[in-house]
Amino acid sequence: MQKDLEIKEALKDWQKIVVKYSTPNTRKAIIQILNSFLPFIALWILMYLSLDWSLWITIGLGLINGFFLVRIFIIQHDCGHQSFVSSKKANNTIGFICSIFSSLPYEYWARVHNYHHGHVGQLEHRDVGDINFWTVDEFRNSSRFKRIAYRVFRNPFFMFILTPVIYFTISNRYPFFQFKGWGKVRWSQVKNNLAILAVYGGIAYLIGIKAFLIVQMINIFFFSVVAFWFFYVQHQHEDTYMRWKNQWDYLLASIQGSTYYKLPKVFQWLTGNIGFHHIHHLNSKIPNYSLEKCARENPVFQKYVSTITFRDSLKCMFNHLWDEQRKRMISFREFYRMEQASA
Repeated sequence: MQKDLEIKEALKDWQKIVVKYSTPNTRKAIIQILNSFLPFIALWILMYLSLDWSLWITIGLGLINGFFLVRIFIIQHDCGHQSFVSSKKANNTIGFICSIFSSLPYEYWARVHNYHHGHVGQLEHRDVGDINFWTVDEFRNSSRFKRIAYRVFRNPFFMFILTPVIYFTISNRYPFFQFKGWGKVRWSQVKNNLAILAVYGGIAYLIGIKAFLIVQMINIFFFSVVAFWFFYVQHQHEDTYMRWKNQWDYLLASIQGSTYYKLPKVFQWLTGNIGFHHIHHLNSKIPNYSLEKCARENPVFQKYVSTITFRDSLKCMFNHLWDEQRKRMISFREFYRMEQASA
């Protein structure tokens, strides 16, 4: 509680600070489009040609290209926040084009993601735009079958390999989230899916369906794994922020509920500065190319956020349950150890 009060006092002027960085820069946006799309397309063509040499070369190129697809997706992500460029029409056009590459329907995904921004850290809404998890009490009071199912879901292989593929290939094809007044959003998802199918079908017709599926699926696989991992570690780190709505605070949810994922510069660039996730949650109108500048010029934001490196983040895969009493994520091993101690 004392720390919460300290954060709120130190960052009482946070809105005035972040708004200065929320103006889009057309020049930077165009440069990012060029240095994201052109390498991706070049590597995609090279992957196709490499099928005649070695599938392993194709896979290696796909690993690199998966990161460029992450970079394209960050552009789509910013367009969904209407932050990439100043024009709403341009944002929506660019975002829609990005969605053909990423395979994530633009408007539907953006609406779900914006809902997440408005409710991040609220236990009532943990399944919307985030990776679902259980609290200690929910796990303790569940049936044996449900516990087993949840443990399978939180297994690293299922969580970080199978789930991303399911999410990108199946979950976003149908509007599983259908909030009131979302009729237009659902229809836009159908149109987006049809556009993706048409473009993919056209390319497959030109180069052959087998070659297309191999190249595109490799790209989507690596992209989905990286993107899913980022969503996970940026909100389900050990000292994250989770509260029921009546106890929830937006500032604390943004600063404590997100991480500063401190990565080597090349990976920070490839992932569109999304590692500055706490600042992004403070103000989603800040374009990705301005996040680092905001952090550098305002070190107070770095003082209270959980800073994790890639090595640190590997421990996050064992964060399975939210302990409401200790206000932190714990592993299944910790849970059973506590149960034995209290027996």
